[in-house]
Amino acid sequence: MPPLSRRNFLTQLSAGAAGLTAVGSASAAHLAGNVFSPEPKRYQKAVKLGMVGEGDTLLQKFELVKALGFDGIEPDSPHNLSNDELLAAQEKTGLKIHGVVDSAHWGKPFSHPDKKVRAEGVAALRTAIQDAKILGASTVLVVPAVVNKSISYADAWNRSQKEIAKVIPQAEEAGISIAFENVWNNFLLSPLEMARYIDGFESKSVGAYLDVGNLVRYAWPEHWVEALGHRIMKVDVKEYSRKKQNDEGLWKGFSAELHEGDCDWPAVMKALEKVGYTGWFTAEVSGGGRARLQKIAEGMNRIFSGK
Repeated sequence: MPPLSRRNFLTQLSAGAAGLTAVGSASAAHLAGNVFSPEPKRYQKAVKLGMVGEGDTLLQKFELVKALGFDGIEPDSPHNLSNDELLAAQEKTGLKIHGVVDSAHWGKPFSHPDKKVRAEGVAALRTAIQDAKILGASTVLVVPAVVNKSISYADAWNRSQKEIAKVIPQAEEAGISIAFENVWNNFLLSPLEMARYIDGFESKSVGAYLDVGNLVRYAWPEHWVEALGHRIMKVDVKEYSRKKQNDEGLWKGFSAELHEGDCDWPAVMKALEKVGYTGWFTAEVSGGGRARLQKIAEGMNRIFSGK
């Protein structure tokens, strides 16, 4: 909280109608993520770096995203980018690199039966934690395991917990949190199970990266918010349409634009507010140039407004 607290700020305003109107407007702008709010914003909006389809350099991409009103961006790691360039772009634009996404968790899952593959996955996560520390990020998004015909549920649970536990001390020392994303990996299919899995690490540096759109096919996201509660570290934003799923195919459900699918955003935001969530919302949808990213920004602002 800045030295000028909200209470002191309010007492300095006129008690007249004009003053009250100003307070109401400021409060509404604050909840909507207005950058001119006198208090820190409750929510910040970001995009994945890979969504930015315009700009020849990292700096140009950062400048575009910042100009469109986003607060942050999230690259992958391990990556073939220059951390120095990322840091320079962040410093020049003020666009925050708030997290990184583990780029190896699908190809080298922590649940793989081959211990060499698992070791490669652990090494990649260690690199992601190092990059996150260098870039000033706070989280690494991780898919904890994959279940399939050759990887049983029990093995996925036991192997992944054992492998990920190896890097917890490094994450804690670096001040980086490992945030597990709910994805279509046939694993952690209920929020109560995900909560138990997270709690099994017995570390405040482990939590959930809630992907709202990924849940809609088989759940109601607000129920997951209620069950996961304080474990939610960050939120991914995407849409999903059950109608498109039924009419056009399973993956076509993700082609719905924000607010044109079955994500009940007002209910999700109400649930997040109830559990005390504040922080980052990162779009994870098809990207593009200025016009496309502007549309995404507007859709996210509408989410923040509770409409």
